[in-house]
Amino acid sequence: MLRVGLTGGIGSGKSSVSSRLAALGAVVIDSDLLAREVVARGADGLAEVVAAFGDVLTAEGELDRPAVGRIVFGDEVARRKLEAIIHPRVRARAAELEAGASGDAVVVHDIPLLVETGQGDKFELVLVVDVPREVQVERLTRDRGMTDEEANARIASQATREQRLAVADLVVDNSGSLEQLDALIDELWPGLAERAGHGTDTKR
Repeated sequence: MLRVGLTGGIGSGKSSVSSRLAALGAVVIDSDLLAREVVARGADGLAEVVAAFGDVLTAEGELDRPAVGRIVFGDEVARRKLEAIIHPRVRARAAELEAGASGDAVVVHDIPLLVETGQGDKFELVLVVDVPREVQVERLTRDRGMTDEEANARIASQATREQRLAVADLVVDNSGSLEQLDALIDELWPGLAERAGHGTDTKR
């Protein structure tokens, strides 16, 4: 098994890399999806969020994500309280999914905040999807309807480009087209699969 940590800044196209790796045969464990799962309706994680932040539910009993976002964005104490509820549950669920993978699998942990949460040394390889800041801003304003100010604020709330590159073992430049990105991932894949097949399972 080869354990890969995949990360990249908002608007970098990390999800496209994740999708391509899955299509090639990787077992992808998406931390964003797990973060939703652990606070789904009826989950103990949701009950703990409500206990910590009050009535942050929609009329349907789901977590009101925009409401929670307004509470924690810009408030480090509140953000850390929320992370203390969600992150341990996400990691436990990710470990369960990894345990179900075959011994020669390439297991890709898609973690947006890998650098921010200090998880770089937990993987045999860290793959960083990299683009210049101006490309991030362009994509966020074009694809997500953000203003330049909103885009820059979201980028500033994450690790810097330099911090991500400092922990990278592999860097994928995604400033080009989707076709170019797929070609880069296709080039990387045989090496990843070969390492997984040789049972590379020691930490860096």
